[in-house]
Amino acid sequence: MSDSVYQKLQGMLDRFPLGYPQTESGVELEILKRLYTPEEASIALMLRPKPEEPSAIAARMNGNESEIARKLAAMAVKGLAFRSERGGKLLYNAIPFMIGLYEYSVKRIDKELAGLFKQYYDEAYQTEMGVSNIPGFKVVPIQKFIDGNIALYPYQKIEEDIRSARVIAVSECVCRKEAKLLGHGCDRPMETCLSFGAAAEYYINSGIGRAIEADEAIAIVKKADDAGLVHAGANAKHLSNICNCCPCCCASMKGIVQKGHNKRKYLNALFEPIIGADLCTACGMCLDRCPVKAIEVDDMATFDPERCVGCGLCASGCPSEAITMLPRKSIDEPYESAHALFSSILAAKNQQIQK
Repeated sequence: MSDSVYQKLQGMLDRFPLGYPQTESGVELEILKRLYTPEEASIALMLRPKPEEPSAIAARMNGNESEIARKLAAMAVKGLAFRSERGGKLLYNAIPFMIGLYEYSVKRIDKELAGLFKQYYDEAYQTEMGVSNIPGFKVVPIQKFIDGNIALYPYQKIEEDIRSARVIAVSECVCRKEAKLLGHGCDRPMETCLSFGAAAEYYINSGIGRAIEADEAIAIVKKADDAGLVHAGANAKHLSNICNCCPCCCASMKGIVQKGHNKRKYLNALFEPIIGADLCTACGMCLDRCPVKAIEVDDMATFDPERCVGCGLCASGCPSEAITMLPRKSIDEPYESAHALFSSILAAKNQQIQK
C-alpha cells in the first residue's frame, strides 16, 4: 500500500502551530496508519482549520454530501475530525496531533499504539512542543491556598472558572494511560482530564468523555491535588481544558523533570509560594510534594523561583499551613484566546526555524 496519502496528511498536520514533524524512522506515518484508513486520511486532507458544513467539504471532494457527512460523523467518533454545532448545523474541521489526535485516541489506544506514541515523543515531539519557547499551558493552584487578601483575575480562580462553564466533560488521561500500557508510569487517578464548552461537547458527543456538573469537576481537581497532580490549562484567559498532570507521564512535564528543560518551554507559572518562617517546621512534606524538585529544606523550606511552576502542591500538602500562594510579580499574562496563543506559537516557531 502506498504511503502517499499518509505523507500528505503528515505534511498537513505539520502546518499546525504544534506541528507533526518527520522522523528518520518514519514512526509518524505508522501512527497515522494506525489511526486512519486510507479513505479517512483522504477525507482528512480535505478538512480545514475553520469549521465547515459537510456540503462544503463534499463539494471540495466532488463527492456525495450525505455519504461524506456520514463518514465525517464516524471520523468524529474515532477522534479524527472535530465536530461542533452552530445554529443547529453540524460543522467539521481538521485537528492537530496535539491537542487533538493524541488526546482523542484515549479510548482507542492499545499497547502497540502507546509504543508508537512514546517513540514519536522521544524522536521528535518533545522538541516540537518546546521549539517556540512559548508555554502552551498555564498553571493555576487551588484557590483555597492563594492569599485571600489578593485580588485575582477570573482566570486565576480555578473553581469559579469551572462553575462559569456551560458544559463540562471528563475523560481519562491519555499520557498516564499510555505509560500504564507500556508497564511504567504511576498509580495516580486516571479520569482527570477536564474539558469545557465546545471541547466538552465534542468529548461527550463522540463518546470520548462523559458529561459532569461543576461540583464533580471541582471534586476531581481536589482529588487530583491530593494525589500530587498539577492543574494546567491552555495558556489563555478563556477556560477550555484542565489537565491534571504528573511529572512521570505528562508530555510537558517530562521535558522539565526528565530532560532538564526550562519550564518556560511548556508551562506558564502564574503563582509562587510564600513560606512563613514562623510556621515552617522543616517537616519536608513540601519537598516530597514538589513535582519539579524546586524546594530544599534545611532549617526551613526554600524554593527556587526559576524551577517552580506555581502549582501550589507544596501549600496544599503543608501540615502547618506555612505556605500560601501569591501571583508572581513579573509574569507573562495568558493570551486573550487560544487562537492568539497558537498564532504566537506558530510565529515564534517559524522564527526559530529560519535562524
